[in-house]
Amino acid sequence: MNKHETPHISNAAEDPAPSTPAFDARRNALKAGVGTALIAGGHWEASAQIVAPVTPPPPRPASPATRPFVDQMPIMPELPSRPLTDPAFASTPPSKWPNRAINPATNLPYEGRGEPHQFRELAEPTVFFAARYGAVPPVKIHSDLNPQTNFWGCNLGGANLATDPPVSPCPTIVTRYSDHRNPLDNKAVVIRRFNNLPTGAPSGGFGKNSITIHTHNFHGAPDSDGGPCDPSLGGLSIDPWTQGRFFFPGQYYDYYYNMKRSGFIDPTTHSTNPLIKTTPSNVIPRLNPAMPNGDVRETLGTLWYHDHREGYTGANVYKGMAGFHLVFNEYDTGNETTGFRLPSYPKYDIPILIGDVWINPSTGQTEIDLTNKNGHLGDKYLVNGKIQPFFPVDKRRYRLRLLNRGPSRYQILALTNPANPGQNIPFWIISSDGNLLTKPVQVTSVRLSPAQRVDVIVDFAAIATTFGAQTLWLENRAKQTNPEQPRTDLDPKGTVANAVMEFRIGAAAVADASANPATITSFAPISLPPVPTPALTRTFEWDSKDLGWAVNGVVVDCTTVRFWMKRGRPERWIFSLNGGWGHPLHMHFVEGRITRRNGAAVPATSPDFGRVDVINLYPGETAEYIVTPTDYVGVYPFHCHNSVHEDYGMMLLLGVDDVGDTKARP
Repeated sequence: MNKHETPHISNAAEDPAPSTPAFDARRNALKAGVGTALIAGGHWEASAQIVAPVTPPPPRPASPATRPFVDQMPIMPELPSRPLTDPAFASTPPSKWPNRAINPATNLPYEGRGEPHQFRELAEPTVFFAARYGAVPPVKIHSDLNPQTNFWGCNLGGANLATDPPVSPCPTIVTRYSDHRNPLDNKAVVIRRFNNLPTGAPSGGFGKNSITIHTHNFHGAPDSDGGPCDPSLGGLSIDPWTQGRFFFPGQYYDYYYNMKRSGFIDPTTHSTNPLIKTTPSNVIPRLNPAMPNGDVRETLGTLWYHDHREGYTGANVYKGMAGFHLVFNEYDTGNETTGFRLPSYPKYDIPILIGDVWINPSTGQTEIDLTNKNGHLGDKYLVNGKIQPFFPVDKRRYRLRLLNRGPSRYQILALTNPANPGQNIPFWIISSDGNLLTKPVQVTSVRLSPAQRVDVIVDFAAIATTFGAQTLWLENRAKQTNPEQPRTDLDPKGTVANAVMEFRIGAAAVADASANPATITSFAPISLPPVPTPALTRTFEWDSKDLGWAVNGVVVDCTTVRFWMKRGRPERWIFSLNGGWGHPLHMHFVEGRITRRNGAAVPATSPDFGRVDVINLYPGETAEYIVTPTDYVGVYPFHCHNSVHEDYGMMLLLGVDDVGDTKARP
């Protein structure tokens, strides 16, 4: 079979789009624009003037009533590592180069990856994982509801999905950094992800079964970043011979992570020809002799992974394809008797994935309306796959890793004693977006936009003693009735509908060897690098455009790289919003520092003072962001993480090379 022939399952592998009158009206309006096409489900091929309006959808009926705190919050299972003799790898061991041989069972290439792993020769993988994506068997998300049939997720890697079924949220992945003090330490990882999603129309009428998995906030090459599309790989082509960055049912994709911090490449050994833009093939792959495993100050901790299929990110993440990825290191060890002595994983270090869902009372099933370009607000909180669960805790300190999955709801989270809602209950923030702060910061609430994470230390023993609490609610007090208009004003404390979950504190004190966060004065040597002096400034205006959303007036185009950053050159980015909406802005591959917000310097006591990968902007706000790309070259996305906005065009592609450009308004 040659690459110009059509594989016999290519049509079945791409499920049809949902079809509703509002969706069809939007699609027809978009197609009416010059040079514009909207492929089924909401992705944009090119920008153009679009004029036809779409009638807003009518208000949804409320989800069926459910009792709060009936079901216990589950802790998602940890994905096990596997030897290369495991059936997932035995027939086709992982390689730097993609396995594009034809699978006779599907007439597709075995692997969806279209390019080699960048710099893999510097750290061959030593740890291997497998995960298979598929439909989650009917599952109860609340005792008062019928089993849900619309979820997709992934399993623990077994080939038989009947005995190892997919779960949602997906299993937690745990890896470790290579020790920055030991140049011979190598903990590089390959995760082989299989696409076993159903073919044909998706359950519930939403979702796309060709996927690309983004490890959010990780410092990795484009080949394993899980970006939505890339001009060098056919843009957004659905031809499996030039398939952007996604893979079809029946294929797998090997994601490679070298487990080095940013700064591991010797900056003096890049391509030296100023006339040729750098590509992975002409970069000299040599380790930085000063820090061969990267800069310890660039250490990441709480990551998450999710599908990033262009035009379908909102639907697929809402459908359940998301999970935590935790990274430990020689200081944040996962053991409370060593290093920084943070509460031990997994018993007292708890990942908590928070989303909001709407359940159609006519069908009893979780659904999403993707015809509303502004976003989606559910009226039920889903926490680790359960609606408003409870979780029993010992009377001691816990590390809670809180993630706002979105798609559109902002959160202002606080702890409430339901027996005395007027109390202000403190806790400690230790990280923002997965990066440890310089030291713990005591607060009584924390803001999370979609995609943001925060690690907090909660001392349930001290709270029980000081406040007399036997139960605590984790409560979202943020008022928000419009998906694109988050607000900063608060609902009253003790509102049960705002309770995300309930903690039930045990009666007896439990041994606790973790450090009191009040006594931690520094997380050094994991600390903040100095803010560099930027070499140029770029401005980005995030605004609506016609029937979608745009960056500097242009919707996403998967065939165009809007600007190029020069590796090692710091830049200042100025963000502004028009209209009355908010946007959480996320750049892949590299983090930065918010130095000014609304014209004022960010204080050291703010979580914004740390390194972040999501710039959380409320209506009317501005921000100044300093960012420096290092190590890898290639194409990455930059987008709004209200994932419905992203799917409606609010994204651009940027490149990293050794030349760069100086476009002030890309």
